[in-house]
Amino acid sequence: MNDKETFRVLSLDGGGAKGFYTLGVLKEIEGMIECPLCERFDLVFGTSTGAIIAALVCLGHSVDEILGLYRKHVVGVMALRLPRQKTEALEALARDVFKDLTFEQVKTRIGIVSTRWVSERPMIFKGDVGQAHGRRGTFVPGFGVKIGDAVQASCSAYPFFDRKTVRTNLGEAVELVDGGYCANNPTLYAIADATMSLRVPRDRLRVISVGVGEYPAPKAPVLSIGRVARLLLPVRLLQKTLEVNTQSMDQLRSVLFGDIPTIRINEAYTQPEMATDMFEHDLSKLDVLWQRGRQSFAPHERTLREYLV
Repeated sequence: MNDKETFRVLSLDGGGAKGFYTLGVLKEIEGMIECPLCERFDLVFGTSTGAIIAALVCLGHSVDEILGLYRKHVVGVMALRLPRQKTEALEALARDVFKDLTFEQVKTRIGIVSTRWVSERPMIFKGDVGQAHGRRGTFVPGFGVKIGDAVQASCSAYPFFDRKTVRTNLGEAVELVDGGYCANNPTLYAIADATMSLRVPRDRLRVISVGVGEYPAPKAPVLSIGRVARLLLPVRLLQKTLEVNTQSMDQLRSVLFGDIPTIRINEAYTQPEMATDMFEHDLSKLDVLWQRGRQSFAPHERTLREYLV
């Protein structure tokens, strides 16, 4: 990099169907820069629903195209109840949307976060050898895994989805679950890639971290106490786990990289009518999240313009 170049990072949280909020924010950013997001960001990281969006952004899709895919696929996936049904629908989404695309075909640097089930460590799919933290001599983009399989792994919120097994270029079978278990907010991982692997000076970095918003928990359905416990409490436990992970990762980022200019967009809503969780499938409510995401852009517009235009 020369002494005038700015290195721009985009980080997208996990959160299931609440990715509609993320897309609302990105719609306004795209409108401001007047070009595809992949042409302005040098590195895009995503976890779970953020992985879907990040992959499509890095392949050159517009936000409107991604929103159309979300309305077509994500609502249907979240409406299903059984893990096998959800998993099969997610596999169909990956096949339909990503087909046989590989990490060699992305238009900017990418990071897709998943979690190794057995070793309990992150597995991050990347497209650029410059992002490798060692073992560069054997680096293969995405470990030889197709983008669709990597995205599905990042979205596999076990036990609500089945675990996803991928096979690397070396023939290794790796069992993976949702990236949210290790970094639901992947901003810290993205900054580590930029500063440690790509050797970008901290004063050249500009980071935009987009969440999915914070909302009240949905009301319990009118069922027996035992049925409520079986159906609702596991969802709330998963939701709370991901929210704690999100906040702790952001706190750690501020401690370790507080000097790096970063915008965090993740508004909190307390109105009862905003109650939702990651498995929301009411399209009218998800459209409200999309609208709230667009509104969340406004308080940050001036700084975003300084970072991106």
